[in-house]
Amino acid sequence: MATVSLTPQVVFSTESGGALSSATILRFPPNFVRQLSTKARRNCSNIGVAQIVAAAWSDCPAGRPKSGGGGGRARGVASSHAAAASAAAAASAAAEVSAIPNAKVAQPSAVVQAERNLLGSDASLAVHAGERLGRRIATDAITTPVVNTSAYWFNNSQELIDFKEGRHASFEYGRYGNPTTEALEKKMSALEKAESTVFVASGMYAAVAMLSALVPAGGHIVTTTDCYRKTRIYMENELPKRGVSMTVIRPADMDALQNALDNNNVSLFFTETPTNPFLRCIDVELVANMCHSKGALLCIDSTFASPINQKALTLGADLVIHSATKYIAGHNDVIGGCVSGRDELVSKVRIYHHVVGGVLNPNAAYLILRGMKTLHLRVQCQNNTALRMAQFLEEHPKIARVYYPGLPSHPEHHIAKTQMTGFGGVVSFEVAGDFDGTRRFIDSVKIPYHAPSFGGCESIIDQPAIMSYWDSKEQRDIYGIKDNLIRFSIGVEDFEDLKNDLVQALEKV
Repeated sequence: MATVSLTPQVVFSTESGGALSSATILRFPPNFVRQLSTKARRNCSNIGVAQIVAAAWSDCPAGRPKSGGGGGRARGVASSHAAAASAAAAASAAAEVSAIPNAKVAQPSAVVQAERNLLGSDASLAVHAGERLGRRIATDAITTPVVNTSAYWFNNSQELIDFKEGRHASFEYGRYGNPTTEALEKKMSALEKAESTVFVASGMYAAVAMLSALVPAGGHIVTTTDCYRKTRIYMENELPKRGVSMTVIRPADMDALQNALDNNNVSLFFTETPTNPFLRCIDVELVANMCHSKGALLCIDSTFASPINQKALTLGADLVIHSATKYIAGHNDVIGGCVSGRDELVSKVRIYHHVVGGVLNPNAAYLILRGMKTLHLRVQCQNNTALRMAQFLEEHPKIARVYYPGLPSHPEHHIAKTQMTGFGGVVSFEVAGDFDGTRRFIDSVKIPYHAPSFGGCESIIDQPAIMSYWDSKEQRDIYGIKDNLIRFSIGVEDFEDLKNDLVQALEKV
């Protein structure tokens, strides 16, 4: 009889040729049934083992089988013990659930409260939230498994009906949810102090889904001049097709905001803080009070801040959006986005998302989960280096102006100090030179990558006049994008190395 080893814990035997047969005997270590409880077997990411176990489960005795028996003997023993195996698996799963708070049976509020009692800081939440307590997948693994599936099965019609009527917690189709993504959403909700979070395929889609779900046809929105250009393009070109009108104000112009609220039936004020690329800061508490007094919602794009530096929901915002591609994931290797806030609002975004698509791949969800475990460490490092870099650049004779909320010279420094715990890792500045001189500077740096995006471990630098606005000189003039403007996203490299690199590049200006 040939013996084939699958893993150090699972061995199966065959009678000839090493091929699997219906008489396959699987040897389980003492804790194997517990490890492969019902939900774990359903969602096991190791497809090879999962298929073998699922195929042979009903043919396998509950305990360790005796070795040396033939195929017929194994089939007979398995048949006589099938009920015992099922009972043992069910009992083991029930015992595991009773020992660990599990979202499948525990009330979400109980899990959230237990998590809050245990995890008191952003550092602990970044590592454990959504995974240490209330994880839907029953597994002994420290990390959350990647569940690669497009659909989910039900034991019978009654279980499906229970699911439809809210008595059975599961999923139905990959577009409507995934256990890996769910863990990520719980982690983000914990960090942002949100009731609910929905993760989607990109930050841009998060903004589109939010606007589509919450701004009615014929509605009116307010936004700011300083923002991500593609967001502005969507609002200018696509929203009017639904009859949605828009007022654009400068970030610090509260009189203009009040005038827009007084003279329009405003559905939503959507703004970044800090903004892109000038890092202007909006007084979230003040603006929330202004909007709510007129029945308008406030959505903050907090991508430049991250939840480590700013929690806009606690200041009165209704919703927070992130491009998770940036600080949240933090490694320049995955694209994603999310919307967090009150459940009644996020649920509307989620319903729209379920219909339209834009699903975050579970492998991307895993990468973002992994990146978030070091979010607090990365952001603290980037905060410190960026502040030192901004101070250095402000004193350099070849720098005309520096934009950074941590500098007293920043027009909203007083606001940033009150609502942020750190000022972020992006420093924008204007080189004391023309378009060509600025190009020479960009082309002379050796450490930062010349690329779009920001917030990752690697430093990135770009000249917005080329990177983002090359196709529109008119818009550069309207929104103050000068030829000598630089946006510098600082990674986690050593400050002295980055400083010395910039010094040598500035000599080329």
